[in-house]
Amino acid sequence: MVLTGSEVKSLRASQVVIKDAYAEIRDGEVWLESMHIAPYVFARDGGHDPERRRKLLMHRREIDRLIGRINEEGLTLVPLKVYFRNARAKIEIALVRGRRNYDKRQAIRAREQNREMDRAVREARR
Repeated sequence: MVLTGSEVKSLRASQVVIKDAYAEIRDGEVWLESMHIAPYVFARDGGHDPERRRKLLMHRREIDRLIGRINEEGLTLVPLKVYFRNARAKIEIALVRGRRNYDKRQAIRAREQNREMDRAVREARR
């Protein structure tokens, strides 16, 4: 990943949210979108923009392989975790398929059932 100094400091302090982040391939380069890295408290001049687009450093053959899979199968690149290795910030990305409408409905139904069970347990304990 290409980062500024204050972003690295925030990453080391675990002030990163990758919940809504995704990666795109533009002009043969991989860009990470909407990953929030909180501004470093002690940074000069206000630090960095927390939601800025960040370039991922990858080999050409890796990018070409990803382009092929994304175009053929309609997959999306999603970050799974951010970590440091040999003083370099790394990000693990995965090719994923989005949920279909019926999958979403099932997930919503399961979530609502779990909430109802939790409420019933809380009420029973009172």
